Amino acid sequence: MNGTQWIIFILIVQVIHFLGTWKLYVKAGRKAWEAAIPVYNAIVLMKIINRPKWWVVLLFIPIINLLMFPVIWVETIRSFGRNKLWETWAVILSLGFYIYYVNYALDVKYVENRDLNPRTAMGEWVSSIVFAIVAATIVHTYFIQPYVIPTGSLERTLRIGDLLFVSKFHYGARLPMTTVAAPMVHDTIPVLGVKSYLNKPQLPYMRLPGFKKIKRNEIVVFSWPADTVRRFHRSEKGVDKPIDKKSNYVKRCVGLPGDTLEVRDSFVFINGKQNILPYRAKPMYDHEIYAKKGVSSKFLAEIGVTDFTRKYIVGNLTAQQADVLNKYVMGVKPREDGKQEIYTKESGIPVSVIRKNGIAITEESSLSRQAKLTDEMVAALKANAQIDSVVRVILPKGTAGYNVFPQSADYPWNTNQLGPIYIPKKGKTVELNLKVLPLYKKIIRDYEGNTVGVKGNQVTINGEVAESYTFKQDYYWMMGDNRDGSEDSRAWGYVPENHIVGTPIFIWMSFDNFKEGMINWRPRWDRIFTTVHGSGEPVSYFKYFLIALVLYFVGDYFWKKKKSKE
Repeated sequence: MNGTQWIIFILIVQVIHFLGTWKLYVKAGRKAWEAAIPVYNAIVLMKIINRPKWWVVLLFIPIINLLMFPVIWVETIRSFGRNKLWETWAVILSLGFYIYYVNYALDVKYVENRDLNPRTAMGEWVSSIVFAIVAATIVHTYFIQPYVIPTGSLERTLRIGDLLFVSKFHYGARLPMTTVAAPMVHDTIPVLGVKSYLNKPQLPYMRLPGFKKIKRNEIVVFSWPADTVRRFHRSEKGVDKPIDKKSNYVKRCVGLPGDTLEVRDSFVFINGKQNILPYRAKPMYDHEIYAKKGVSSKFLAEIGVTDFTRKYIVGNLTAQQADVLNKYVMGVKPREDGKQEIYTKESGIPVSVIRKNGIAITEESSLSRQAKLTDEMVAALKANAQIDSVVRVILPKGTAGYNVFPQSADYPWNTNQLGPIYIPKKGKTVELNLKVLPLYKKIIRDYEGNTVGVKGNQVTINGEVAESYTFKQDYYWMMGDNRDGSEDSRAWGYVPENHIVGTPIFIWMSFDNFKEGMINWRPRWDRIFTTVHGSGEPVSYFKYFLIALVLYFVGDYFWKKKKSKE
């Protein structure tokens, strides 16, 4: 909705309110015209229903107002003696229009000093729940949002199974653009699996003032620009999602507005100089590991390597044995000797399962294996006398990769070799021609709302020939620390400023085996209650939290005991 449409919409709402309540305003000792003045009518209404004036603010906060409107409707009819349960449901289910019936059809009297306390335990419970949801929604929307790391794109800096608190106030909270949505959920209502919002009406992008701007190498949470997925891991037709309902991604911001960025051998160069990552960053790269006697899975696991494949050789299996192994198997390949090669994830097949089911199986350690390694892991492998060599896997320059931005034959880039590329800054102008167009077409068309075309060898914007373009907002370049295992800006390009959500600040819980079901979760005690940013190794504050918690309960016990004796 544009500005004019919003003004018309607000005026319609005010007319509806006036027509439905003006007689009630008069019966409460106010003037009829007071029901017609925007904002002022809400302040007067708070006096009528004997509620604090600051409730008016909640009526103008997107999402929060959806929770407050039913409360106000109920409070209004109760201020005129309509306290029956069926009337409460009537005003809620009629979206407030039951007030019209009270206003015109009933001879009601204003209850000036009505008791504001709930009359039943159920009423008190409902009241507490409603305002708990309101408070939690305010915190979730404008201050702190919980987030879980679902993929390995930032391994080993942030790990799968890390549960984070994401600050929205560091960069300034983005106001909700989607005005009708379920509180405290994202794009899907849990359990029900249905969309949690309506696409319209939409508010324009606005952001509250923050106390800092995004700095290079900070980890940032943002709305995935390329998101058209209604639900992940479901084969469904793509959907056009509002910005604030796109899936949340977390990556490291390596490129800022105005930078010229290049990727050489997976290392990032900014304005010609190699980008130096902070101490806590643990970048990983694909490596090929060689050993004459085979690369042992056990040794890889001991130094913390994950995301590699294990190969087992097995003979004939009974139907029961095959069924038992099926839950661990990623793939099967028949051999000429009648046996089978079974491939599993790095967790392999538990020895207890093999013994219990009497399965004749052996693991084969290949002479070479590929794995994603940090510098520390590479050093540990090279220090092992059984390992012959460890070699980085790098695609050469000029070799076009799969699904690499900008998906144009003019730019044969891959994830290891990309750029140089200019990252747009608000107010800056770039030359526009057929060569440059693939780099900025999505920005001009999708993020900044223009039509883009080609007429002969000229570029057109909104039907007019354009030789240059001036950007309307800032853009960022986001990459995962798992450089060869991250879908990031190298696949879908720039992240617009209006897609920025916040920055993770705190890991409050962390689990190994996060994707293996809750029964297999194992706490990573050294990561619980650690900060995300900062210098030096992360330090867990969990034990201090437990000590403080024990001291609180002990102190509370003795204080109550002392009070009871007085």
